[in-house]
Amino acid sequence: MYFDVASTAPLHPVARQALTAALDEGWADPARLYRSGRQARMLLDAARETVAEVLGCRADEISFTASGTQAVHLGVLGALHGNRRRGRHLVHSAVEHSSVLHTAERHEAAGGGVTAVPVDRHGRIDPAAFAAALRPDTALAVLQSANHEVGTVQPVAETAARCGDVPLLVDAAQSAGRVDVPAGWSLLAASAHKWGGPAGVGVLAVRKGVRYASPLPADEREGGRVPGYVNVPAIVAAAASLRAVRAEAERENARLHELVERIRARVPRLVPEVEVVGDPVRRLPHLVTFSCLYVDGEVLLGELDRAGFAVSSGSSCTSSTLTPSHVLAAMGVLTEGNVRVSLPFGTAEADVERFLAVLPEVVAGVRAPLGLDLALPADAGEPSDRTLVLDALGKRCPLPVIELAKRIGEVPVGGTVVVLADDEAARLDVPAWCGMRGQEYLGEAPAAEYGGDRGSAYLVRRVS
Repeated sequence: MYFDVASTAPLHPVARQALTAALDEGWADPARLYRSGRQARMLLDAARETVAEVLGCRADEISFTASGTQAVHLGVLGALHGNRRRGRHLVHSAVEHSSVLHTAERHEAAGGGVTAVPVDRHGRIDPAAFAAALRPDTALAVLQSANHEVGTVQPVAETAARCGDVPLLVDAAQSAGRVDVPAGWSLLAASAHKWGGPAGVGVLAVRKGVRYASPLPADEREGGRVPGYVNVPAIVAAAASLRAVRAEAERENARLHELVERIRARVPRLVPEVEVVGDPVRRLPHLVTFSCLYVDGEVLLGELDRAGFAVSSGSSCTSSTLTPSHVLAAMGVLTEGNVRVSLPFGTAEADVERFLAVLPEVVAGVRAPLGLDLALPADAGEPSDRTLVLDALGKRCPLPVIELAKRIGEVPVGGTVVVLADDEAARLDVPAWCGMRGQEYLGEAPAAEYGGDRGSAYLVRRVS
């Protein structure tokens, strides 16, 4: 079962049909005046009209890019360049897609200012806090419509109303086609392969009146915003599938919402030590993420794949950079052992039930080799000290957290466990574990104070 449409959706049947037809009818250069060129131009114009209608804007505000990532890059850099007389300050939420963060890093390296607005434990920004981050020299604000890792829907319209005359770029990659486009945006980016169109097509929309100057060398195509030859057949297929998916969403969203609600409610009852993350109410209808304590995310995903389920993860061990997910870290939740389930249109109830039947056994199998026994060992006896130092130096997460969970019972209530660790993920995962298990995180200290020769000491007080 393919449960990872948040990464990419299978090609929609309408997209396949439109692509095949457009390969025969729209192969020519739409900038040429001969018959085949004019025919390609008509197909391109019709596709632009379709996308504009679904997104709620004018056709001449739409430009097609090579990907959603390129749409974000060009949108952010073009808006900053167009508003450079206003200033060089950029504001974005702490949970934006990496395409935004990487562009912000480049902007900051070039001398610009960047402010990342924090989120709550559900991954949602506070519109008032976001607005408070704006300055007189803020040239652009960026806020995703919904988060790609946990599905939390951001209060875009409310935030836009507080932004005043600061342009707001909305990354709608996860929501375009599935739900209504939020109001208030100045620029918008989307990606066709997220809604079932072909890969290699992105959308950049720039409202009339918004200052925009291409950061790239001049090119007459796509309103001067996107250089290079356009892939007319792929764009036609993207537009056709967007219209089809939006029409299907009216029927499918309610059904998928019920299936996701079933996963959200039953996984914590079926699998011990699990936390469902993301906003429980203001969320995408088809996406749910949960974190399994004491589990290696890469191993868990591999076992689920062998069981017949393709899912994704925000765990650090599944990242190409081997660093914790910035989204989960910003939320303050566990960055290890995460599973993201995103259901495609047409998912059967029986498929979800099979997933719920398989998951407990898979998680138990992954945990088994760790020798984890959450019960206090029979020979442990009464705790003799109120402070216990655990040496987890040289061990990768989640092992330091596993050691903490296994041995916290060795100190009395009110006692302290000190975890020595040199894996940076422990700085996120130990506090997250405390939040999940109702223990008190006391903070961080130099490891040398507790006999360590490197790393840090993480202090936990036993509450129960």
